Amino acid sequence: MIITAGTYKGRKLIVPDENITRPTLSKVRMGVFNTLYSILGNFEGLSFLDVFGGSGIMGLEALSRGFERVKVFEKNIKAARIIKKNYESIGLKPDLVIGNSENLLEMSKEMFDVVYIDPPYESGIYESILQKAKGRILVAEHSDKINFSGLELIKQKNYGGKLVSFLQA
Repeated sequence: MIITAGTYKGRKLIVPDENITRPTLSKVRMGVFNTLYSILGNFEGLSFLDVFGGSGIMGLEALSRGFERVKVFEKNIKAARIIKKNYESIGLKPDLVIGNSENLLEMSKEMFDVVYIDPPYESGIYESILQKAKGRILVAEHSDKINFSGLELIKQKNYGGKLVSFLQA
């Protein structure tokens, strides 16, 4: 897996076993950040939370493109080790919190400019996570329609069966 744009463009990253995570494709990552740019403009000074870190690629893409602060939540210890290795491989120390994302969101008082949500598709926790996330823009990657109760759908893109929804409270 390779960072697609920005300061760290072209850097290769380690990917956890697919039994642990589902990597976000490069075309989806590029689409997410292009859409965020059209909504937010310059990313300078903004914060980004990756709720289900996996390999850490979304947080690294955010930092590479100019986000000032990135935080990553990851429950799986093996994936968390890979996130640390990926950040360290480009000279960064991750702001990584290991634990259940639902519990971490509930406990967190932090507000983020962008919250990226990509749990296991069949987990049934999208609605719960979306209600707990504190962000100016929520980005959810999912396979089917989900309930966006209380949130405004700004934009939705389809990447061959993967939907990415951009939401606002």
